[in-house]
Amino acid sequence: MADPNTDLDADPENADTPSISALLEDEHHEIDDGIEAFLEGLARGDLLLPQLARAGAALRRHIYLEEEFLFPPLRAAGMLAPVLVMLREHGEIWQTLDAIDGLDGAADPDGLRERCRELLDRLAEHNAKEEPIIYPRGDAVLTAEQAAELLDFIDSAELPEGWVCQQA
Repeated sequence: MADPNTDLDADPENADTPSISALLEDEHHEIDDGIEAFLEGLARGDLLLPQLARAGAALRRHIYLEEEFLFPPLRAAGMLAPVLVMLREHGEIWQTLDAIDGLDGAADPDGLRERCRELLDRLAEHNAKEEPIIYPRGDAVLTAEQAAELLDFIDSAELPEGWVCQQA
C-alpha cells in the first residue's frame, strides 16, 4: 500500500520526488505536531516557548509560500472562490498567531493554552478543505517552472522580513 506522505508525481522523470501536495501536507503535520508538543509540555508544567515560536514561524512561512507561489496560478486557472476562502482563513490564522505572540506565557499559561487550541481547531478546519481541494489542483495546474520555484522555496527560503498575509 502506498504511503500518502510519499505521494509521487505521475511524471516518471520525477518518480523519486514527492508531489507538492505531499510536501505541503507534511508541513501541515510538522506545524500541528509542534503546537501539540508545546501543549503537551504546558500540561506537564513546562513552558516550551521556543517550541511554540518555531511552530508559529513555520506556519507563517507556510502561509507565505501558499499565497505567493501556489495561489496565483490557481486563481489564474479559475479557482477564484476556493482561493478567496483560503486567503480569508489565512487572515484568521494570522490574527490568532498575532494574539499568541502578544501573550506573556509565563503570566497567562491558561490564555496561551486556549489560543493554541483555537489555532489547532482553525488549522484542522482549514487543512480539511485545503488538502483535498487546493493541493491536488496545484499538482495539476502549476507549470514545471512554478513548481520548481515553490520547491526551491520549501528547500531553502525563509519568510521575507515584514511580510504579512493578504487578509491579516
